[in-house]
Amino acid sequence: MMRGKHIVIGVTGGIAAYKSVYLVRLLQEAGADVRVIMTAAATRFVGTETFAALTRHDVAVDIFPKSGDEISRNWTRHIQWGEWADLLVVAPCTANTLGRIVHGITDDMLTATILAARCPVLLCPTMDGEMYKAPSTRANLQKAADFGFHLMAPGAGYLASGLEGPGRLPEPVEIRDKIVELLETGVKPSRSSADTDKPANDNQDSMVGGSEDSPAGETKDNTVGGILNSAASDSGTGPLLNRKVLVTAGATREYLDPVRFLSNPSTGKMGCAMAQAAHDMGATVILLHAAAVDLSRLSASIDTLTFESAEDLFEKVKKHSGADVVIMTAAVSDFRPASRSEHKVKKEEAPDSLTLERTPDILQWLGKNRRAGQVLIGFAMETQNLEERAREKLLKKNADWIVANNLREEDAGFAVDTNRILLIGPETSHHVEGSKKSVAEAVLRAVFAR
Repeated sequence: MMRGKHIVIGVTGGIAAYKSVYLVRLLQEAGADVRVIMTAAATRFVGTETFAALTRHDVAVDIFPKSGDEISRNWTRHIQWGEWADLLVVAPCTANTLGRIVHGITDDMLTATILAARCPVLLCPTMDGEMYKAPSTRANLQKAADFGFHLMAPGAGYLASGLEGPGRLPEPVEIRDKIVELLETGVKPSRSSADTDKPANDNQDSMVGGSEDSPAGETKDNTVGGILNSAASDSGTGPLLNRKVLVTAGATREYLDPVRFLSNPSTGKMGCAMAQAAHDMGATVILLHAAAVDLSRLSASIDTLTFESAEDLFEKVKKHSGADVVIMTAAVSDFRPASRSEHKVKKEEAPDSLTLERTPDILQWLGKNRRAGQVLIGFAMETQNLEERAREKLLKKNADWIVANNLREEDAGFAVDTNRILLIGPETSHHVEGSKKSVAEAVLRAVFAR
């Protein structure tokens, strides 16, 4: 997806510098040619030899090489690399580097290359929560946006200082996806000489304000508005800041014997999308998931626990049922074998019929035992009479919202990356379709709009 692209990764002096090693590998696997620039402080966390071995390029730290021969050949290296790059990414970008970038201080190779770059520049601000919320940092973020830099909002969670808050470097796979997005949309350079007479934001619609996918004035997490809100001490990282969210994902397995079970085709993709969306909106998230669910795209700060059967899931849900928001995305088997054999049942010894019994109705239990102020979101998959059955479920389970989808619709349901859903509340309904990631974000925006 990035074959032939030239990417420069800037690494600054934060504990998250180790994640940049994984980012380099992801970009190389996608076909990109990667070079790395490090600040002197970054070399205290990761050695230049690591990046040199991975990229098969020299790693630049100083503007002026130390030997005389090198100086005569490479003293303009910051200009050359700035012209070579299709995209320049600073991950992590410490508060110190952010401040030097926006004030034009070019006292090392990284800041000099950024000043000379003719390509888009993506900054991933990463620091401790109180530093991130500081007025000077917020002002520098605003300056960066005004100058046309692209910003990626940090995650929130447990920080190296031992505190909780915003400031975590996004996971390498998230940064890679953002890089792909910027390259695919053909964004203009962050600062171009052709645009010096225009306000920087004229060509940065993706950075400020609304978009085609959101109401006017509504900003997504990676707009400067969303990022500045996440830095503000009184507004946090989104509408779910300081809320605990419980999400379930994937299929339960109801065993007949040690090798056979009743289950369904759920892969847990929608549940993972809901968990990530809640995390991105500031929540502390616990994800209960089936063992087969792919967690590779989830932020590391999301707590995960596996479940197997409906009964196992029920016990774990009860343990965490005090969450502020519960999102029951898991595809729970309605029936299980009435008895389970300790040993494999031989084909010739198996009965002609199988006796089943009902599994616990977890959503109904949650509805009966919910605490005041708790938000309960259920999921329903149907093959006919979608809205009618979803509304019945909403009332029967005492839920606040039901996310319903029709298994027979194209690009919806099990094992696909897209979905078409009907979000039903007591007095309203919304049709949403798109990637499961965008659907999850739309559902949470609709639920918590008020």
